Amino acid sequence: MNPVRLIAILALALVLSTPAAAQTAPQTMLMTVILRHDQSKTVDEINAHLDKTGFRKNFPPEGVDIVSYNIVMGIGHVITLRLPADKLRAVNLAVERGAWGGFRSEFYPTYDYLQIFQGQRAEALKK
Repeated sequence: MNPVRLIAILALALVLSTPAAAQTAPQTMLMTVILRHDQSKTVDEINAHLDKTGFRKNFPPEGVDIVSYNIVMGIGHVITLRLPADKLRAVNLAVERGAWGGFRSEFYPTYDYLQIFQGQRAEALKK
């Protein structure tokens, strides 16, 4: 068999055997960041702090996407990020440099469970 043709067939077999998600998207993770309000400060004081530190300009760092951003009354900001693992330090530094002083921060690895739950619920409703 022609070596060029053999290489082309092997390359095609490799592409077809690789899952589609692995072919198109880099490995990423989800992380939920909770910025708990410092209740000794007013909202205006917290916003002034974020302006002073440039938090809104620098968060999220380049290469990190915000999946959701919610305000939870009585708690603060709950932000879910999608990021490559090598951006973990950049996320931490962006929060330390920008949000500390107005918020207490918490970080949680996260995964999307909605599709799994919906499938399980659909099965349970059939019974």
